[in-house]
Amino acid sequence: MDFYLFLGTLAATIFTLLCSILYMVYGKIRVQENKIIASPPIMASSSSSLSLSLPSSSRSRNWEHDVFPSFHGPDVRKHFLSHIKKEFERKGITPFIDNNIERGESIGPELKRAIQESKIAIVLLSKNYASSSWCLDELVEIMSKVEGQKVLTIFYEVDPTDVKKQTGDFGKVFKKTCRGKTKKKIETWRKALEGVATIAGYHSRNWGDEAVMIQNIAVDISKMLNNLAPSPDLDRLIGMEGHMERMKPFLRLDSDEVRMIGIWGPPGIGKSTIARFLFNQLSNSFRLKAIMVNIKGNYPRPCLDEGDAQLQLQSKMLSQMINHKDIMITHLGVAQERLKDKEVLLILDDVDRSAQLDALAKNVGWFGPRSRIIITTENLKLLKAHGINHIYKVHFPSDDEALEMFCMYAFGLKSPKAGFMKLSHQVTFLAGNLPLGLKVMGSYFRGMSKYEWERVLPNLWSHLDGEIDTVLKFSYDTLCDGDKSIFLHIACFFNNEEIKKVEAHLANKFLNVRQRLDVLAQKSLISFDQDIIEMHSLLVQLGKEIVRKSYPEPRQRQFLVDDKDICQVLTDPTPITTSVVGICSTDTLTWFNLNVNERTFEEMSNLQFLRFKRDSEYPNMASLPGCLKHISPKLQLLDWKYSPMTCLPFTS
Repeated sequence: MDFYLFLGTLAATIFTLLCSILYMVYGKIRVQENKIIASPPIMASSSSSLSLSLPSSSRSRNWEHDVFPSFHGPDVRKHFLSHIKKEFERKGITPFIDNNIERGESIGPELKRAIQESKIAIVLLSKNYASSSWCLDELVEIMSKVEGQKVLTIFYEVDPTDVKKQTGDFGKVFKKTCRGKTKKKIETWRKALEGVATIAGYHSRNWGDEAVMIQNIAVDISKMLNNLAPSPDLDRLIGMEGHMERMKPFLRLDSDEVRMIGIWGPPGIGKSTIARFLFNQLSNSFRLKAIMVNIKGNYPRPCLDEGDAQLQLQSKMLSQMINHKDIMITHLGVAQERLKDKEVLLILDDVDRSAQLDALAKNVGWFGPRSRIIITTENLKLLKAHGINHIYKVHFPSDDEALEMFCMYAFGLKSPKAGFMKLSHQVTFLAGNLPLGLKVMGSYFRGMSKYEWERVLPNLWSHLDGEIDTVLKFSYDTLCDGDKSIFLHIACFFNNEEIKKVEAHLANKFLNVRQRLDVLAQKSLISFDQDIIEMHSLLVQLGKEIVRKSYPEPRQRQFLVDDKDICQVLTDPTPITTSVVGICSTDTLTWFNLNVNERTFEEMSNLQFLRFKRDSEYPNMASLPGCLKHISPKLQLLDWKYSPMTCLPFTS
């Protein structure tokens, strides 16, 4: 008995020991995972740091001051500092003022708090800056800045190299201040000076006009503050964390190479939002940066003078990049000459023509090491033709993310209000998880009662919102006539059909059907899921809307896709034209007991596609079999489940 008791005790001890070991191993694995997930910002160079992450709480914290200026009063207070403060006042920039703080051997808690509560710290380095231990302690505090804070340097009548190495007159002053100080204190000051001297800034010896330079500095600070300001949309950027994680391999911020990255996807999916977010995250790490928005919309159409349009485009980009208004250029080589050795961040949003890329970023040789050029477009072929191989495809958000996006705009909450769950799911389904659709529809329904939702929702199933329609139709308008026609065929008949079947049905009407389908795919108007053609539900609605607007009278249209219009045409005694190529009915009840004349289809001599989407629940549409006896011999597709007919007797 004692032996078995011993074995039991031993087993329990071994089990406890194994659990402890497993817990320790698991803990180490979790620590390693956390280290990977929360990895520090990747260093792009010795003098700059680029990081890619979601906005932290520091971006939305309540800063007390826009700017904290660190300076040596006797050098700059009477002239430069007073002028720049006036310029700040004109631009609504609020600096911290330390007039009431008594200066001593070291800075006190009040000043430390002021530094921590300022969005931007401006270090105004002058020849006697290092003569003040107070200034040097301020600098140490600034260089250990809180997350989200930015540092700007101004070298006022002092050489950056002298600051970094503590040489020249600046070095002599510094050494004098170091007398009697501990080695630890001196080393702390040295590291702070070395760090601040490597931050890109302004050099007074390069100024032609101090007044102009003060204005430029104020403009740059104003832009920095704009970038730091939390966007009201940032709280609604559901799914952005996933986008940023997936984009890291494309951006490779740790690489010195010049990279062009494409962001590709259908209209309204959020390409521009991702690009703007990237610019917000990265712009303060680049001395030269520009974001060119809505290039497609701002480019002249038709473009009668391509060369002049390109020059204007490059001029706007350079003006923004080097902060010089209305730069005039005479040839497209100016950008390359000005930027070939510069580290730049350039966002080109909504590009749709190769001429635009030729004007703004012809090749990687136009830019200096570590530059990143990010292009958003709906046209995959355009990116590949420009030699861009790093292409991020933007996918639709998940159902949960789509519902959350919609609710943020509709309710200002991450989930539906009580009683609105089913309706909210219906709207997100209608929007097809397209972010633009979710935003527009959410904004549309915001503040409505449940009764109003129920009253309005049925209309949205047949009519697109104007803003969505405008965005989606832009891509359609760029197509040639043949590609437009194929787009309409897919929207009205061939969505979710096999590619081979679609090619077979359209081969007699169009040359190179597969090539045209590829064009639609490259422009993100359709996609291929293995062998199936898929078109987004909002694009399907767009196609049907285009058909409706083509002719006010349904009988004159190429396709009949609304059951009310179909019933009107088939029961109207007025002769039907030969325009109708296809009829697609979606509502069984509309056809139930419909009185259709036997010769209704006889005049539809060009009818090729006929589809009845109906259930076995309504097995009899008695009048249809008779009228189909006179249907056009051109008919290629008859999709009619539960048809009472065993054959289709065409007339000659």
